[in-house]
Amino acid sequence: MKLTILQTGEVPLPLRSRFVPYRKMFEAMFDQTGQGFSYETINVAEGEPFPDLARLEGVVITGSAAGVYDDLPWLEPLRDFIRKGYQQRTPLLGICFGHQIMADALGGDVRKSPKGWGLGRHTYEVTARPGFMPQAPSALAVACSHQDQVLVPPREAEVILASDFTPNAGLAYRNGAALSLQPHPEFADDYTVALAELRRGKAPDELVDSAVSSVAMPSHSADVAGYIGRFFKER
Repeated sequence: MKLTILQTGEVPLPLRSRFVPYRKMFEAMFDQTGQGFSYETINVAEGEPFPDLARLEGVVITGSAAGVYDDLPWLEPLRDFIRKGYQQRTPLLGICFGHQIMADALGGDVRKSPKGWGLGRHTYEVTARPGFMPQAPSALAVACSHQDQVLVPPREAEVILASDFTPNAGLAYRNGAALSLQPHPEFADDYTVALAELRRGKAPDELVDSAVSSVAMPSHSADVAGYIGRFFKER
């Protein structure tokens, strides 16, 4: 199965000499599932044309420094692509910004949260168990890095992951072929720490310190990657 990665952002410039590009993080995550995926990447944020939905087997929308409310030329075409893909039941996955733009395109409300930065490893309650994650534990700990949140999910979405900080952290859509997550199962611990440290001066030092120490908590990223792999394979 080929996954088409729609690149909407990239590793921040100060970190690029130390870490692989986002597309490589996703490829490594999916490779670890053992599902035999292949990949192509289309950098829509840099103006590369959107692919023909009719030829796609699965789509991944990456994280980004952009917000859904920004005035960027590629955002409306991305919304249109998401709506058409949803109608055609093309398997769609959104992570972080991808989660937000999917919710925005399909009728949700996405804004900068008054709660501020979410950094480090957060723990999310599993509030529903779709068919691709029937044995999920009661909670999952996964890395995150965001200010924006889905404040109101679309009517078509069921909340599957939630926390006090991020009540709509995971959404499974009722067409059976769309899934989105606020946290980043593709992030390795060293990148999670580096990204948190990069926010020092923008986020309070106490929050950054807590984010850095949070990676000592056991991670469920590999489990979440497995759920996502099954989501695509079962579609």
